[in-house]
Amino acid sequence: MNSSSIKPIPAGMHSITPHLACSNAAEAIEFYKKAFGAEELMRLPGPDGKLVHACLKIGDSQIMLADVREECGMKGPDALGGTPVSIHLQVEDVDAVFNQAIEVGATLIMPVMEMFWGDRYGQVEDPFGHRWSVATHVRDLSFEEIQSGMQAMFEQNQNG
Repeated sequence: MNSSSIKPIPAGMHSITPHLACSNAAEAIEFYKKAFGAEELMRLPGPDGKLVHACLKIGDSQIMLADVREECGMKGPDALGGTPVSIHLQVEDVDAVFNQAIEVGATLIMPVMEMFWGDRYGQVEDPFGHRWSVATHVRDLSFEEIQSGMQAMFEQNQNG
């Protein structure tokens, strides 16, 4: 193959792609299929049967995952006491996707509600310790309206 025909960013990939370490990547793939409608693009098991690499497509984006491999520095959220990262999933129908994720085993972190920035938004944690925020945009707002809404939310939280 001619090197000039090789794309530096392969078709279907974006500039940033999450790469998750999961305690059981094969189970995680099945969960993501059921919860978020993921399509499995590839799976590469190692000699021990654990997944060295897998790639899924959710909506128009890809996500990579592999089994936890402490010896390679691949630690999952459980080994770290949780995760500071939330994977944001923008969808057509937040309520349907959110409820489906809960139905197949996600844990409710924050129920879906109208947010000050114009989205219906909620958060779940998958059975592998990864946080997902799920949203549908419902209102276009100016920066000033978003700023005002944020201030009102902070004031309500302080007084409520």
